[in-house]
Order: sequence, then C-alpha cells, then structure tokens
Amino acid sequence: MAEVVLDKVTKIFGTNVVAVDDASITIADKEFVVLVGPSGCGKSTFLRMIAGLEEVTRGEIYIDGRMVNNVAPKDRDIAMVFQNYALYPHMTAFDNMAFGLKLRKYPREEIEARVREAAQILGIEDLLDRKPKELSGGQRQRVAVGRAIVRKPKVFLFDEPLSNLDAKLRVQMRTEIEKLHNRLQTTMIYVTHDQIEAMTMGTRIVVLKDGVIQQVADPMTLYDTPVNKFVAGFIGSPAMNFADGVIAGDGEVAFDEGTFKVPLPAEVAGKVSGYKGKKVVFGVRPEDLRTKPLEGAGPPASFEATVEVVEPMGNEIFAYVTTGKTPIVARLSTREEIKPGSRIKLFIDVRRIHFFDAASEATIV
Repeated sequence: MAEVVLDKVTKIFGTNVVAVDDASITIADKEFVVLVGPSGCGKSTFLRMIAGLEEVTRGEIYIDGRMVNNVAPKDRDIAMVFQNYALYPHMTAFDNMAFGLKLRKYPREEIEARVREAAQILGIEDLLDRKPKELSGGQRQRVAVGRAIVRKPKVFLFDEPLSNLDAKLRVQMRTEIEKLHNRLQTTMIYVTHDQIEAMTMGTRIVVLKDGVIQQVADPMTLYDTPVNKFVAGFIGSPAMNFADGVIAGDGEVAFDEGTFKVPLPAEVAGKVSGYKGKKVVFGVRPEDLRTKPLEGAGPPASFEATVEVVEPMGNEIFAYVTTGKTPIVARLSTREEIKPGSRIKLFIDVRRIHFFDAASEATIV
C-alpha cells in the first residue's frame, strides 16, 4: 500500500494541447479515489502518467514517498486494469493471471498460490481452465482484475474497466470492486465518465474539466456543496436544473427568472444581496421540487409549468416540464397523476437551492 502525490503535474501533447493542467493532489494510503469527468477532460492521461505510460511535461509524481517521474512502469509497483480486458486469447484464465508472475521468475508454488487466492477472492475458481472466448464479459473482467491482484501492487489503477459491460453487469462489478477494496485495503485510483459509478464507489472524487481539477471531495460534499456550476451539473442524475435570471427586490429579496419568482429566506438573501439587479444562475435539484408545499421549507416558492414528457421509473417518475423559458425536470412520486400537455404547479424547497455567478460560474450559495 502507498500514498500517491501529484505536485503541480502538467501534460502537454504537441506544442499546445494541454491534457492535464497543474494538477496537485495527495491520495492517501488505502484510499479509493475516483477521477470523473466528460470525455476528453484528461482523466485517462492523469492515470497513465501515474502508471508511467505517459511522460510528465512538468511537475512531480510520488508513489510511497519516491519520485517516479523517471521510473519505468514495471518498477513503480502498480497494477493497471484497462477498459479492454487485454487477455491473451490462446491462454487459459489461470495462465493469463499468472503470466506477469512468470515473467518475473516467481517460483511455481508461489504463482499457484497467488492465482488460487485471487480466484477465490473474485469467485472464479471454477473458470481457471477456460480461455477468454469461453467466458462472459463479466468473467473476463474478473480475470483481468485477478491478473492485477496477483501482483500484490502498492497501487491499483482502473481505467474505465466496466465500460464494455451491460448495465446489470456494471452494477454487479461495481459492487465487486468495492468489496475488493475493502478486503485488500490497498490504494485504488479509478477512472470513469459515469458519475453514478463515481458517487457509489469513491472515498473521494476528483472532478476534472479540460484538464483542470475542479473539486476534490467526498461524494455527498460534491453533491450538496459544489464549488461551481460545472460540478453541480455533472454530479447527480438527473442533473441539477439551472435557470438564468436576476436578483430582484427592494424589500423582499427574490430570484426573478422572468416567468416565475422565488422569494429567498433571510440567510440566502444575505449571501446574494451584492447581486441585486445582476444576472445569476439559479440551481435546484429534481428531488427538491414537489407538487405540494413543503412544511418548514421557508417562504412559499412555486412556479407553473407545462409538462412535456413523463418517464415512469417504477419507484418514481421524472417529469420534464417547461416554464416557457426554462426546461426543468422534477423527480416525483409515482402517485402523482401527471400527463404530457397538462399544466402543473411545482413547489421549491428553498432550503436546498443554489446560486452561481453568471460570468465565472462560481458558487454563490
């Protein structure tokens, strides 16, 4: 197990393509950190620099207190699990898992013991004699993970390992990887573009955009107190609703979208008082909208909207509505009888609203 430290790390491709920009983070020993962001944000490059598969343009990387900028990947004591399983098709699962140990001249008895132990951890003891073509996608991914486990590395690196699996298998493997971390108690760094994977798996989450770290925090801190509009919109499914408007009011302070107004409680009004008459972005999550007033939620705030689409999800429904100016989605109970084309009134839990600066997109509230 090991601490991983990135100190002002930058990666530039060619002359001006900045993939990772001045990234600094300390990943503690035994921590499970998830790198998340949209395609092209630099998360895989971030991981590949730690692995030694990409050269660092500027900055320093430390693993277990040793600077590894000029250390070969094989000498960094890391193991990487890729999106494509990279299994040798002519080898059995056992031989695929044992291959790296054989190259390092480990004794046969130790190879056998390590492979059997990893297979037991992953529940694939009865699959060791099969070749990859005889395995399902989830089984192949377990073999790929097992190949990493047998190395007993200081750091595990996962580069979108579940992307090729169907939805049900993804959920199952997500749970398996979490169990694996709890059992092995080793440092894991996991890359994904799926924010649900990030929220459910990570001890901490690193949100990346255009190669720049936006925020590093535990899942609920990211969800409840995002530092900017990008993080607020990226974390959460369905995403946070945003509406452009101004802070208005000489007496009662309110957010004015144009088609509706939201009176603000005193503690919120005080924080946005400097924005009176100025443009801001209002944010509210789908679950903080209701069809009935919420008791103890502060000043009553509601708006009327036209229902465009209703998505039944079984235990809840997603209602996609429009105010005429702003599209909004509400997460509602299945007991609500809502139909496309109807007009409904939605009440806002003003205790859970967010405001962002219209220019910088930084969080105000």
